[in-house]
Amino acid sequence: MTKNPSSSALVPGILHHLQESVALRHHIHAHPELAFEEHATSELVAGKLAEWGYEVHRGLGGTGVVGTLKKGSGPRRLGLRADMDALPIHEETKLPYASQHGGTMHACGHDGHTASLLAAARELKDTDFDGTLHLIFQPAEEGLGGARKMVEDGLFERFPCDGVFAFHNMPGYPVGKFGTLPGAFMASSDTVIIKIIGNGGHGSMPHITVDAILVASYLVVALQSVVARNVDPRQMAVVTVGALHAGNAPNVIAETAELRLSVRAYSPEVRALLRQRITELAQTQAQAMGARAEVDYHWRYPALQNDAGMTAFAEGVVRDWLGQEAFIENVQQLTGSEDFSFMLEQCPGCYVIIGNGEGEQGGCMVHNPRYDFNDGILPIAASYWVKLTQRFLSDAPLVA
Repeated sequence: MTKNPSSSALVPGILHHLQESVALRHHIHAHPELAFEEHATSELVAGKLAEWGYEVHRGLGGTGVVGTLKKGSGPRRLGLRADMDALPIHEETKLPYASQHGGTMHACGHDGHTASLLAAARELKDTDFDGTLHLIFQPAEEGLGGARKMVEDGLFERFPCDGVFAFHNMPGYPVGKFGTLPGAFMASSDTVIIKIIGNGGHGSMPHITVDAILVASYLVVALQSVVARNVDPRQMAVVTVGALHAGNAPNVIAETAELRLSVRAYSPEVRALLRQRITELAQTQAQAMGARAEVDYHWRYPALQNDAGMTAFAEGVVRDWLGQEAFIENVQQLTGSEDFSFMLEQCPGCYVIIGNGEGEQGGCMVHNPRYDFNDGILPIAASYWVKLTQRFLSDAPLVA
């Protein structure tokens, strides 16, 4: 049986205020807010940071908050990031602190990410370090690129960092186990909308029409060749046709059809190749069958690239604190995506996952109406932030 980190390994101050931190997490969970609408959440965060002596900056990226704390004269500058937004999902957990906003819930654990960083913030105000700490509370991670918006609003010009770090809870792994990899740790994510335009007509006279459904059906099959025959088999690529909308009646040949795709890769070169081949296939397949295709390619999140040195640093913090047994064995790259990638494009850093639990104890996958952040990892994540900050903002070399 896997053992969780013992309470003796956790930061005492985190444990002292744990009930308050959990209650705060439950409050945020009960009052979820969608992307760029995190007004109450950001005000709560800003209020807590101000109460604890941080210099508070509101409005970055819309509803983002940055809390800054400087101690000593050390030159190092550290950024820690948590996301705040919820999802448009109707909660089915029946928890006493379940969402009070119908159709909106914290189905990805951002309530726990925010509460964990706030718990660390409370402890760090009384913790010795030498340098500048920036706590970054980000809006709109769920598909709308809040991290990109913060970067475009001058995040790293206004709050320079020598390293930036974030974590995500991960159901299906033991509580409190850490995992990360240098290089590409999560995939890019792009969305493609393809509209097929044919010539509709009566279902009894197909010979004088161009059936958009038929064209779209051939295209769905043809798109499978992109990964099978265009991408180097040693590389990762995903082309998923998640939706096909066309037609309304059995005796009407549809004039238009729309395909919606999710496209993912680890390398920028494969990502660019996917765009090229998907666009070419859509247009030539449609043309060959007498139709035309309009391709709306949404270039969304780049692959999340962990800096090798910062990853070694983060792993060293965990290893020295909890030992090698704290790591997930044989952790693999993730095919999901994360807009923290935009921050890592501007500043070296590392993204880690922390096990949320298995089975009935935290194993329900994110983006599910029955998911809940496991409060058991809150003090572990908060203690990690404290340990990492103490090590980063010190005189010691970042990597031995």
